[in-house]
Amino acid sequence: MELTDKEKAVLLDIAKKAIAAKINRREMPEVKIDSDNLKMKRGAFVTLKKQGYLRGCIGYIKAFKPLWETVQEMAIAAAFNDPRFPSLKPEEVKDLTFEISVLSPFKRVKDIKEIEVGKHGLYIVHGYNSGLLLPQVAIEYGWDRENFLKETCYKAGLPTDAWMDEATEIYIFSANYFGDT
Repeated sequence: MELTDKEKAVLLDIAKKAIAAKINRREMPEVKIDSDNLKMKRGAFVTLKKQGYLRGCIGYIKAFKPLWETVQEMAIAAAFNDPRFPSLKPEEVKDLTFEISVLSPFKRVKDIKEIEVGKHGLYIVHGYNSGLLLPQVAIEYGWDRENFLKETCYKAGLPTDAWMDEATEIYIFSANYFGDT
């Protein structure tokens, strides 16, 4: 899904206003959407960074809600419900940068050579464990394909070589990501 600059700006504005409303204990602002793209059901993640460091990142991997609504909900979740971090404090808001990743549908891979680092994100499933890393994560850390697989297994709570197990399902996806970073 290609989004226009205006649609990206609308989504970033929705994310920022949602966090501001929550932190100030106000009702969510009314959102008027006139874009068909933003009304489509899509999976998406909202990533918050504070002074360049991860401060929260949560998303829906599948399309449950319209994109604008997903972004609104995931912005709040990233700020207040990411179990890796305490809830966002009012004084931190000014230091935040936002990134939104709109996900494509997932495709199961049979051969890891299908994975293109920098283009694809990974979703690994083995039994009850699963883990997802966005495409840009591999770029940020300079990982090659094998390290990307290992790190996604680690995130899933699996041994880092679980990607080689035939019972492990590996999915790729792309993400249209943008932000004020």
